[in-house]
Amino acid sequence: MVDHLAAPTPLEEHRRLAVFAGEWTGEEMVYPSRWTAGGPATSHVVARMDLNGFYLIQDTRQTRDGKEAFATHGVFTYDRDDRTYKLFWHDSLGYYSPAPASGGWAGKSLVLVRGSLRGNARHVYEVVDNDNYTMKIQFSPDAEGWADVLTGVYRRIH
Repeated sequence: MVDHLAAPTPLEEHRRLAVFAGEWTGEEMVYPSRWTAGGPATSHVVARMDLNGFYLIQDTRQTRDGKEAFATHGVFTYDRDDRTYKLFWHDSLGYYSPAPASGGWAGKSLVLVRGSLRGNARHVYEVVDNDNYTMKIQFSPDAEGWADVLTGVYRRIH
């Protein structure tokens, strides 16, 4: 008799990421930085649970002054080995981190931090309700004092 190992199935931690799945419209504030001038922006976000429910795949297109200004591709998952959430982040500035952002839930907020040679970035996604969430990306040279880079409020498109 051959014993077949059962394929892993997503955990509740993976399923919890589905709160961000869907199509969203965002009102954002971009803060002045060495990469860009500050100002208001809008974003269109499309996110889906995929790959047997282990990943949330999120694509964002940001518009400023009537043209696309920034785009991101994020892959979120839960690492069952170290029991933290991971965010693999790619953007239209061409930056990528040597390691994913890592973190977890604090109440209704998913907080993920990544470091690179340029400094540290913190992503905070807060669930308001089933149809709304907020997000902020912050930067810190030393992972202690955090400055907002981008903040947004996102509404589900029905």
